[in-house]
Amino acid sequence: MKKFVKMLVSSAVIGAMAFGMCACTQTTPTAAPTAAPTDGTTAATEAPTDAPAADGLIKVGIINNDPNESGYRTANDRDMKETFTEENGYEASFFYSLKNEDQIAAAQKFIQDEVDYLLISAAGTSGWDGVLEQAQKAGIKVILFDRTIDADESLYEASIVSDMAKEGQQAVDWLASQNLSEYKIVHIQGVMGSSAQIGRSGALDDKVAAEANWSIVTQQTAEWSEETAQQIVQAVIDSGETFNVIYAENDNMAKGAVAALDKANISHGVGKDVIVIGFDCNTWALEELLAGNWNYDGQCNPFQAAYIDNIIKNGVTEKVVIMDEKGFDATTITADDVANYGI
Repeated sequence: MKKFVKMLVSSAVIGAMAFGMCACTQTTPTAAPTAAPTDGTTAATEAPTDAPAADGLIKVGIINNDPNESGYRTANDRDMKETFTEENGYEASFFYSLKNEDQIAAAQKFIQDEVDYLLISAAGTSGWDGVLEQAQKAGIKVILFDRTIDADESLYEASIVSDMAKEGQQAVDWLASQNLSEYKIVHIQGVMGSSAQIGRSGALDDKVAAEANWSIVTQQTAEWSEETAQQIVQAVIDSGETFNVIYAENDNMAKGAVAALDKANISHGVGKDVIVIGFDCNTWALEELLAGNWNYDGQCNPFQAAYIDNIIKNGVTEKVVIMDEKGFDATTITADDVANYGI
């Protein structure tokens, strides 16, 4: 049983599965190795094959983002691999990329291989209609996980996802509650066009547009990369521009931003010069909150596999399942929160 409690919108589905615990992305796929890469690159892992599924096994093609991108994605990939096993009645093939075109090509290959189910965590929100229509014509059922896409709901069976817009809104509401006289924000974005980026950026963009004392010092994508985030913040520091908020769209980028602050001897965290906001609830990030070095971390729940397994075996009870998620404040987080919600 995983550490933090996952909540379903549907009480029927809740009753059908065990509860688990908390948690959100780079790459161009290469020839498929037998295991996920460990060097930070993305590859097509356990790529589609033409072999039929063994007797009685449900054949699934799973399209995901790079498992090395972050603690969230590692947990998400591990959860999928622990669930979709032969022992649990599946023959599973996996493909990884952050590029929509690569993911769509992999989906077309899975369709050719006549999988029973196509499970997709889309790199981007657009461009999926055509391949989903192909799957539907072939009698292949599609289930979205982790991220939403811009496609008609009739093209997929179910969607088990995070509400990224809500995650962003919760973080921005928390930031507004700090009642700063002026908000000068370094905004570090994830991969542009992903639902995580769109949701987490949208709430902040709206608030900045609405409030005269909120401004963006810089807004750049680090594509979920800790190193790139550090470079972005270092460039702002070198420019002499003042700021008092780091709004990073995942924990890794927040970590990189903090490294730049530390290098410049700029204080951060509770009662310090710079507020630090991250997302995902990695255990190490929540520990930074507990120590007062960061200020806020938004939860993104990576454990969707059990819900998908239940849908495949017992049928759809809710078209859209939104994972239950919360945000953590450094002034109120406890050691139990770290233990129960950290991924």
